[in-house]
Amino acid sequence: MASLRDIRKHISSVKSIKQITYAMKMVAAARIKRAQSSILASRPFAVEMDRLIADLYAELGEQDLEGTRASELFRERPAGGPLCLVLVTADKGLCGSFNTNLLKAAAAWLKENRGRKIYALAVGRKGRDFLRRLKGLDLEIVHELVGVFPKAGYVHAQLLADAALKLYGEKPVESVTLIYNEFKSLLAQRIVTDRLLPLKMHIAQNASVDGRRSGDFAFEPVKAELLGALLPRHIGAQLYRMLLESQAAELAARMSAMEAASKNASELIEDLTLKMNKTRQTMITTELNEIVSGSEALGG
Repeated sequence: MASLRDIRKHISSVKSIKQITYAMKMVAAARIKRAQSSILASRPFAVEMDRLIADLYAELGEQDLEGTRASELFRERPAGGPLCLVLVTADKGLCGSFNTNLLKAAAAWLKENRGRKIYALAVGRKGRDFLRRLKGLDLEIVHELVGVFPKAGYVHAQLLADAALKLYGEKPVESVTLIYNEFKSLLAQRIVTDRLLPLKMHIAQNASVDGRRSGDFAFEPVKAELLGALLPRHIGAQLYRMLLESQAAELAARMSAMEAASKNASELIEDLTLKMNKTRQTMITTELNEIVSGSEALGG
């Protein structure tokens, strides 16, 4: 049986851990308010950009795009070529199943595309380390972005967009796929697997979800040139939203995990305190019995 001293040490250790988990919960709670505000501001912009690009593309024919900057980004490429994966995870742990679920989704995607050349863009230290540890795959990490959370900004999205567009322009990449966590609420996140490029497939999946068209726009001067100029900004806007979604989802997951850890620590402290009191009571009872026994022996 553990000694009274050992139990007291255990209680002291758990109390210290509880202080840390509670502090981490409060920090995440303070940061998530700003993260939620950023998402509420970025989502409508990203959705409208999707709709605008879809409308422009719908008004242009394939011949109008031929030879333009936009043509390569819209046109579907031959099947069987290399693939590009953009994996967004956290830089740190202590956020419940946030990273675990992402890595499971990435592992399933990689298994599905086993035998293909994979170019990876890793956002977050956990995802980068996971990709580095993989064996038996033709996988190359071409870009890393770590240490950006919880202060991810548009500049980081632009760096990521530049890397993705450069790779797509220089290599015969069939498609660019995003895997990240989408923020739904403080208690729920959703794993998203979205195909960013080619844009023809991305637009078909994501644009005009509610059936509306941005018919109020008058496009000047030349639609094809305007589309080519907007596309890099469109890619940047989608990746910026992705970073903000992941950032808020991570903070929500960490807040929930630390709240659960603090609650478990409180329950453990109660159990250990009860155990300590029982141990102390047993020790006192034993000492009293020894005193009584000794007294009776002397009296006899």
